Amino acid sequence: MIRQAKGRTPRRPPKKPSNTQKDPVGVYCRVRPLGAEDEECCIEVISGTTIQLHAPEGFKTNRNGEYKETQYSFKKVFGVSMSQMELFEHVAKPLVDDLVHGRNGLLFTYGVTGSGKTFTMTGSPGQGGLLPRSLDMIFNSIGPYQTKRYVFKTDDKNGMEVQSEVDALLERQKRESNPSFPKPSTSRQKLDPEIADMIKSEEAYKSEGVDEDSSYGVFVSYIEIYNNYIYDLLEENQEDAIKPKPPQSKILREDQNHNMYVSGCMEVEVKSAEEAFQVFWRGQKKRKVANTCLNRESSRSHSVLIVKLAQAPLDADGDNILQDKNQVTVSQLCLVDLAGSERTGRTGAEGTRIREAGNINQSLLNLRTCIEVLRENQMCGTNRMVPYRDSKVTHLFKNYFDGDGKVRMVVCVNPKADDYEETLLVMRFAEMTQEVEVARPVDRPICGFTPGRRHRNRAFKEELTRKLDERGGPIDRDVPAVINQLVHSLPPLPSSELTDPNDDITLPRLIEALQNRHRIRQMMIDEYNNAANRMKSMLQELDNIRLSKDDLIHEQNAKMANKDKIIQNNKAELDRLEKKTRMQEHKIDILQKTTKIYEDDKRSMKYELETRDQRLQRELSDKKRMEQRMHGQVTDTQYKWEKECDRRVNAMQVEMQNKLWVKDEKLKQLKAIVTESKTPGRPDPPPRQTQPQRPSREERLPAKRSASPSPVPTTTPVRPLHRRSRSAGGEKWVDHKPTCSLDLGTVLQPVIPNAIQVSAASGKALSKCDRYVLTHQEVGSDGEIQTKLVKGEVIQTRGGGQSVQFTDIETLKQELTTVPRRKRKSSEGAPANGDGTDGAWTDVETRCSVAVEMRAGSNMGPGFEHHGITK
Repeated sequence: MIRQAKGRTPRRPPKKPSNTQKDPVGVYCRVRPLGAEDEECCIEVISGTTIQLHAPEGFKTNRNGEYKETQYSFKKVFGVSMSQMELFEHVAKPLVDDLVHGRNGLLFTYGVTGSGKTFTMTGSPGQGGLLPRSLDMIFNSIGPYQTKRYVFKTDDKNGMEVQSEVDALLERQKRESNPSFPKPSTSRQKLDPEIADMIKSEEAYKSEGVDEDSSYGVFVSYIEIYNNYIYDLLEENQEDAIKPKPPQSKILREDQNHNMYVSGCMEVEVKSAEEAFQVFWRGQKKRKVANTCLNRESSRSHSVLIVKLAQAPLDADGDNILQDKNQVTVSQLCLVDLAGSERTGRTGAEGTRIREAGNINQSLLNLRTCIEVLRENQMCGTNRMVPYRDSKVTHLFKNYFDGDGKVRMVVCVNPKADDYEETLLVMRFAEMTQEVEVARPVDRPICGFTPGRRHRNRAFKEELTRKLDERGGPIDRDVPAVINQLVHSLPPLPSSELTDPNDDITLPRLIEALQNRHRIRQMMIDEYNNAANRMKSMLQELDNIRLSKDDLIHEQNAKMANKDKIIQNNKAELDRLEKKTRMQEHKIDILQKTTKIYEDDKRSMKYELETRDQRLQRELSDKKRMEQRMHGQVTDTQYKWEKECDRRVNAMQVEMQNKLWVKDEKLKQLKAIVTESKTPGRPDPPPRQTQPQRPSREERLPAKRSASPSPVPTTTPVRPLHRRSRSAGGEKWVDHKPTCSLDLGTVLQPVIPNAIQVSAASGKALSKCDRYVLTHQEVGSDGEIQTKLVKGEVIQTRGGGQSVQFTDIETLKQELTTVPRRKRKSSEGAPANGDGTDGAWTDVETRCSVAVEMRAGSNMGPGFEHHGITK
């Protein structure tokens, strides 16, 4: 049985738009005015679509040293003289038109830090940017067609639900009574002076072709992407002065239509442009900004304002919203203010600022990479995967690049020479972005109801109200209230449930109750008629009084006209003073913000200074410990070298004394040989030498000795032809005592019977004896002189000579009671005496550093002491 291999789950194909038409990404360029402190300009506007970059002085781009001038083309170039209104008309107005007609749009600003991106997006009082003008145009277009609050309700899955007006009323009452819900801001509240008078009334725009048969609702959400984490700037956090909680980051999710959205992000329903901008400004104050060397209020995060427009068609009567979720169309416009790319070497960033700059540059690099891959796939026909997920910015807006809406980019540049290199990179990115094409979004389906429903319903209500007013009856909206009041004033009906076919109680009781209600109704009609008659008489009297008072009113109106003029003058003065006050408050707020920034910088610098002081203290303490350690090591090394020098001096002294000793002994032997050669005949026994004075312990310096006696080199023994009988006369010995031997004056002396004493071995003496003994003296391991008797047998050689074969060694040792026991000394500590010679040969370190030298073929006999040589 063949087991079928388990196949992979196929990757979900990307959502492809049904429309094959594509539009390139619209890229616009805006040039910031040159600052007062800047002298050299590197950008020149050639035409309405082209700019030229000049390399500043000292910047050579060619190998031959010539300056290179480059030109870049855009869809539109806005020079220094271009106003905010002209920029909005060309860039953002088409996106707002698409938003009102149910299509999505993405607009973002891109450039180097300090190039005017935030000013282009937000603006200033009197010079509103793209964002406030877009909000103003939205509400100018859909203002008459907005629903009441909470008719549209967002769900947690990037969808939109529709509620009836009754449910919306209950929701409003619930939120107004519950203090935990945030109160929606209204246009009646006083605006922040920083955002007041952003747009003049004559600069207002309005979209054409708005569907009047639909109702609209606007929702605003504001997020920032800081260090590649998403934070909600509109989220209301409970402020805790003791332990403030950090904001929680949000995550990206994909809805059922494969669109990316921020999960858990707060969406605020707004009803006017002032309210929407107030909500935006509330979040803007929470955005991460910092002071750098290039910008006093540099944005440290990417901010995204998402404007959602929900629209649902009216029912066939044109009175209420169609309660069908599938008929709701949601379009959104994303206004993105990207943080500027920067180089830490120019901004002087340290610590947290370096990390922020790294994350900003990395996210912009990921955006550039995605644009490059899209361009390569479209131009070369490849199918490389676009790395949207490498950054939150590209992951959030991947639907727009896949054909879910229009994409437009405003490139902001600073013409000063210091930003030339960064501006060059920005221009290359903008040139590459223009080559990317995005699929054109598909129009939403048209509802099947008859158009013009809202207009006909409004005309019908106005006509009905006019006719009711002519007849004197209540208007349509008061009829239900009057009916309800009359019904509640009548007595209640009894229970009319029939439990038995033969029930004769329920029906008579019901008939009686209905008769009572009819009687009461008749009484109420009579009372109503009487009251109407009385009301008519009263109205006639009041009409007469009104006519009499009209003259008085005319007189008062003339007086009031004069007062109105005075009030208008006072109001104009009051407006002027209020405007002046707002400007002063605006300046105060700017100064407070600047003070706060400086205080934050002061605290951070103080903390950094304390950190560096602590680090310096630690380094000083480590340095002191190192000095102490090095001082100890220097002391130990100095002591070791002193000891080593002493040891080497002692070794040299021993070596020199040994050499002198050896030379003296050689001279003595030479003298003895010369003396013996002058004596004729048989040599007499050598005269008893005067006993040399034994050196004291201080004079007898220990010397290295051979490990074993050096045997006299002999010829190879042969088999003896004749051996003297030992029983005939006993064994005779040759007692060889060198003249250098010391008489130690001991009580016990080696006595050898039948011995011939000689000072030098000779063949004549060996021919008369059977045994041979050599007396050898050397210094022992404990510093005492020990005597060794080297024994051997005399063997006749084949040639008629004699040879000695050594067979045994006897050692005679003498110990002095005053000599201390041998101890192993360590290398530490100074010697007891000054010269350090006492016991130096018993020191382990000294004995390991001194070797015994014995040269091959040396003429030194066993009776000579060897000298020690330092390693």
